[in-house]
Order: sequence, then C-alpha cells, then structure tokens
Amino acid sequence: MAITPFDALACPLDGDALYCQDGAWRCAAGHSFDIARQGYVNLLPVQNKRSRDPGDSKEMVAARARFLGAGFYDPIADAVNAAVLGQLAPGEHASCLDAGCGEGHYLRSLAAAAEARNLSLLGLDISKWAVQAAARQVLTAQGEQARWVVGSNAGLPVLSDSLDQVLCLFGFPVYGEFARVLRPGGTLLQVDAGQDHLRELREVIYPSLRPERVVETTAPPGFVLQHQQSLRYPLTLRQPELIADLLAMTPHLYRASPEGRARAAALTAIRVTVDVRLTVYRCTP
Repeated sequence: MAITPFDALACPLDGDALYCQDGAWRCAAGHSFDIARQGYVNLLPVQNKRSRDPGDSKEMVAARARFLGAGFYDPIADAVNAAVLGQLAPGEHASCLDAGCGEGHYLRSLAAAAEARNLSLLGLDISKWAVQAAARQVLTAQGEQARWVVGSNAGLPVLSDSLDQVLCLFGFPVYGEFARVLRPGGTLLQVDAGQDHLRELREVIYPSLRPERVVETTAPPGFVLQHQQSLRYPLTLRQPELIADLLAMTPHLYRASPEGRARAAALTAIRVTVDVRLTVYRCTP
C-alpha cells in the first residue's frame, strides 16, 4: 500500500496547473498560494466566499471529531471503503477526492483499509477549521498524508479529468464540477441522510417534522447510476455530551428553535436511528 498526496491542483483564479515550490503553490501566471504551517493550502479566493468564515465552525468541527472518533458512524465508513476499494484490484492506483472532507475522518478510514491498493488522496472543505483539523492528523501509522485544501465544490481547484473517484458524504454535490474533474468511467460515491435518519432526535427538537423528500432515482447529467444501497442501524447514546456533539455536528442545531435546543440539552440518553443511502454513479464520456 502507498498513500500519496494528490497533486493535480488547479489555480482557482485562472484554472491553470499549480506547482509546488518554496512553500507555496503557484501557476504560470504568477498567482501564489502559501502552504500553511499545518500543511494545507487555501485555494478559496476571497471573492468566492459567501461569508467571512464559510462552512463549519471550529466548534462544529470539534464536535464531529469527537463523535466520529468514538466509532458511532464506523458502519458508514466501512460501507464507503468497500464501495471504493471494491472497484480496485490489488496494486492498482486510483486518485480520490473527498469533496467536503470535514476533519478527514472518512479519508483516514479509507487509507487504513486500502491494504495493497495505491491511493492518491485529496481532502477538500470550505471550512478552514475543518481542513486545519484534518491536516494536523497523520493519515496512516506510516506517516503518509493526503493533500488538504480549503476550497469549494462550486469551483473545484482540480485539473479536469484527473480523478478516478469523488466522495461526497453528507455534503453538497455540484455534479457539473464532479463530472469535469473525473476521468471518463470514474465514479462518484454519494452518502445522503435517509428518511428516518436521526428521526428520534429531530422529533425532540422540532414541533413537527417536514414531509419527507422524494428519493431521486435518476442520475444527474454526466453520470449513470451504478449502484444504490441503504444502511440502517440503531444507535444508543447514554451521555449528554455525546447527544450534544451529535446535534452540534448537524445543521439541526441551527435550524431548531431555542426551545427545541433546550429540550435536546435536557436529554440524558436517547436511542436514534441511523438511516443513510449510499449511491454510486459512473461518469460518462
């Protein structure tokens, strides 16, 4: 097994190839992006930000790291790993982007499960706090590392036709960009919340639940549906701190009313349903 950083990065200002030199990534036009001391690079231009500090906050990132680190979503990571690695023969090389990588939990799990496969990995997130947290952690016991980038799915700083796999796990897919950066025949693996995902917690914090969305069964433009599966299991949280972390790592914390958040904060234990849908699309030529 060899885990290497993905290097086919593109300048977010003009789309030209970036090359690494003297602690910065530069393009032929002279645009330069410094590598932070934690090892990541920020390729999200100020003019492309919708807020001063977009994406997950430092507190949300820390809550997610604690919750995922406790293993509660390991079955999801295992299903993702099986879907990604099942397409690769031993010794085969593939380049993979986690688009919305958070603090890097799923890429670290993938690297640990890679065995004889050779992977070039890129983790990208719009939250600088998430990318900082990911870059601070060693990816494998051998000290191997992914490439960590602050950037947006709406304008991926990645050269066209340079990736074999894109992961979008509980994220915001931008299918046109995913199709652009994937090689023909490459795959997009998407994980989304199912209809009953965390239903019990949502019933506590909301006065009523919204009507369930219709599950999309057609492939987005540029893709064909290859495989879809559901993963469902119960989860019991017996500590208020764990319940607080779960709520803090979801959008529900900010969508709930003060009364709903107070009801959640009063919980000492809860049994919730994990219900997710894993979909694999193949990029068409």
